[in-house]
Amino acid sequence: MKMKMLGCSKLEVSELCLGSMTWGSQNSAEDAHEQIDRAMDAGINFIDTAEMYPVNPIKERTIGRTERIVGLWFERDMRREEVILATKHSGEGFVMVREGQPISAETIRVAIEGSLRRLKTDYIDLYQFHWPNRGSYMFRKNWTYDPSGQDRAETIAHMVETMDALQKEVKRGTIRAFGLSNESAWGTAQWLAAAERTGGPAPVSIQNEYSMMCRLFDTDLAELCANEGVDLLAFSPLATGLLTGKYQNGKVPDDSRLTLSPDLGGRKTDRAFAAVDVYLAIAKKHGLDPSQMALAWCLTRPFMGSVIFGARTMEQLEIAIGAADLTLSDEILKDIDAAHRLHPMPY
Repeated sequence: MKMKMLGCSKLEVSELCLGSMTWGSQNSAEDAHEQIDRAMDAGINFIDTAEMYPVNPIKERTIGRTERIVGLWFERDMRREEVILATKHSGEGFVMVREGQPISAETIRVAIEGSLRRLKTDYIDLYQFHWPNRGSYMFRKNWTYDPSGQDRAETIAHMVETMDALQKEVKRGTIRAFGLSNESAWGTAQWLAAAERTGGPAPVSIQNEYSMMCRLFDTDLAELCANEGVDLLAFSPLATGLLTGKYQNGKVPDDSRLTLSPDLGGRKTDRAFAAVDVYLAIAKKHGLDPSQMALAWCLTRPFMGSVIFGARTMEQLEIAIGAADLTLSDEILKDIDAAHRLHPMPY
């Protein structure tokens, strides 16, 4: 398993990151601990979670359960120092956490203390804002995105205020690095500028959706990352399972995400299935597992910090781990690029 320094941080992370959002809903604590054990044995040292997890579905009574499951593993194994742990601060509009309060200097301390208790640790390696207060174009909102109503002065003031609160947490030893999630190029640039002005922790990563079927990161954000030392943490690299091929031809496997989310968060479209057919054909042509090809392709991207994958079963986990040993030839990469030109935004 290859390792790299994440952005401009001092965090050395594995190129694959174990996602946790189904732990406590589709997966039990025992399942989760087995996944962590196997991932660690394979050289994965990076675990991503969030205070709002688990999802599929999101329920008020289960909020925080995933962090508690991770905390139980730390308590059991006493291997905290071997893990790079990332979690997230929920924000405005999510009424199940702090009644939907926006991210602020006041909520940061409260949110961190809550996560630390659940995780049974005294520090978080990478602390991320789950989404910006001003909103985001992620999750298919890009089709109707209109930022013209944003208040620039309010946004900048918020960033400066939270930078001070984050720096206090760095000094207190509760967080080691700061990251963003569901952010834009402009937003990330402003966070970087706020950090430079205040001396607060500059963002070292952005956790956004990225896969062969969702490549919004490829232009402005890619340029920002190249010039500013910020890395992408790609979530949903298998397009919520579409790229495995398991949903083709009307199939709905038992206990799959499609049974819980009938439109896969807006990803289930006729154009998506047509695109998957092309990617499956490329995998078949080159004798590859389609899931491993999709993950290995993400690893080739120059702005990639780590690729976050989730697994409902140990078989899925093993397939994902195997992607780290797969090298895609120039011919395969050209085929994937050609497919992207034919199906650039399938959902």
